[in-house]
Amino acid sequence: MIRTVRVGDAGKLVPLMKDLGYPSTKEQMKKRLTRILSKGDFKTFVWEEYNELLGMIGMTYCEAYHTDDPHVRVIAFVVRESAQGKGIGKQLMQKAENWALQTGAKTIMLNSGNRDDRESAHHIYHQLGFEGRATGFYKKI
Repeated sequence: MIRTVRVGDAGKLVPLMKDLGYPSTKEQMKKRLTRILSKGDFKTFVWEEYNELLGMIGMTYCEAYHTDDPHVRVIAFVVRESAQGKGIGKQLMQKAENWALQTGAKTIMLNSGNRDDRESAHHIYHQLGFEGRATGFYKKI
């Protein structure tokens, strides 16, 4: 079932963050969720089955300088490897699109690494209707 995330899900999100390539502790996830859930422009949905989180999508609503059209940026999107191929990701993305429409967003954006191990994810994004049109740049400050 798809539902909105809760702070109490922090420990259950740890394996998902690891699968996504961002190892985290329960304490870190609790701190992050507490901050995120206090902000009205963020939304996180999880797929829960038998008291286990098998997938999640976290996003934020954004206004833009370059267009009159607001957008939703997907920040984290992952399905446990053991649960892939069952349509969980597709349903989570549909839930995200519905939320984006409710916010008035006109576009959904996401970033994905250019590493070889991300090619299968890129294929899935294309299947979900996304176009690869940008390269991201990052600088630690």
